[in-house]
Amino acid sequence: MQPRIRYGMVGGGQGAFIGAVHRMAARLDDQFELVCGAFSSNAERALQSGAALSVAPGRSYPDFQTMFEREALLPADRRMQCVVIVTPTRTHLPIAAAALDHGFHVLSDKPATATLAECRELAAKLRASGLKYGLTHPYTAYPMVREARQRVATGELGKIRKVLVEYTQGWLAKPIEHHGNKQARWRLDPAHAGVSSCMADIGVHAFNLAEFVTGLEVRELCASLNSVVPGRRLDDDGTVLLRFDNGASGVLVASQVCAGDENNIRLRVYGEEASLDWQQMEPNSLWLRPQDAPAQLFRTGFGSSGAATAATRIPAGHPEGFLEAFGNLYREFAQQLRGGAPGESAVPGIHAALRGMAFIEGSVASSAAGTRWQALPKVDP
Repeated sequence: MQPRIRYGMVGGGQGAFIGAVHRMAARLDDQFELVCGAFSSNAERALQSGAALSVAPGRSYPDFQTMFEREALLPADRRMQCVVIVTPTRTHLPIAAAALDHGFHVLSDKPATATLAECRELAAKLRASGLKYGLTHPYTAYPMVREARQRVATGELGKIRKVLVEYTQGWLAKPIEHHGNKQARWRLDPAHAGVSSCMADIGVHAFNLAEFVTGLEVRELCASLNSVVPGRRLDDDGTVLLRFDNGASGVLVASQVCAGDENNIRLRVYGEEASLDWQQMEPNSLWLRPQDAPAQLFRTGFGSSGAATAATRIPAGHPEGFLEAFGNLYREFAQQLRGGAPGESAVPGIHAALRGMAFIEGSVASSAAGTRWQALPKVDP
């Protein structure tokens, strides 16, 4: 039996939502073991968080620099092998760069960095290091999303003509950042979040989902970003027109001020022959609607393609959602760290990171220029 992969975490301490999600996902396949962490920028809170997570006292560190330096000195069979980054966006590059410098693989929450220039810097350092890098876009790892990608790839829809993708939430419909909500506060602060809030937080997920399923890349975009709640310095809402490299058009809607919405993600892909429709609130279902035949409903676990079957964990009829999809990314990242080929369904890597940052900066630039078409730069895959 192969030993578990030892990982450390930066961020994700007491009161942090996404850190707990990562830890649960890492445990699903029993492939990873949390051995160390720098769980908060507050040294005392970092140590308290480590104790609450049963991390050995000597391996709960006050900051990531100390963690990397001390872990690198440990024997090879004890030191951490990769780091998971779950901190505000502005800190992603320095943490990832330091990890690579000390010989540790990186799995990072998105977006990868605060700017595209930073992401290019990270990509260059990654190439020079020979280490692995993963970016957690969990919506690509749902079984029915993998099924949709497979059906597009085999030509069942014909040439893709139109893509509609939405990600709407309502949690920022009121100014909760002024009433003690730490998550809202940092996401709406340029000093921590970078140039965008809504597009960097959820819009980039929608963008990644559209490119992943269609296999196409967005060539140009035209964005209108808004700060709906008065006093906000970053966007909390936006609409983006898309032009794909095959000539298809698309619309991306991302908003966090849609009162009453939870995590309303929906992707519709229209081809010459048929269309696909998937919604995250009903993740086990995928609709295929041919132009000249009855609509078909595909369900997780029932005769799916190989890609979907590989991502399916439990018997048909049981809800399979966010944590399981997140776990799929961890399982695939473990395969990479153990020397397996990345494969088509592997966790998104540095190319997805670069594409995402190009989308975020392109959307901000387009909106700032009066909602004008903006070409997205080519990125080296």
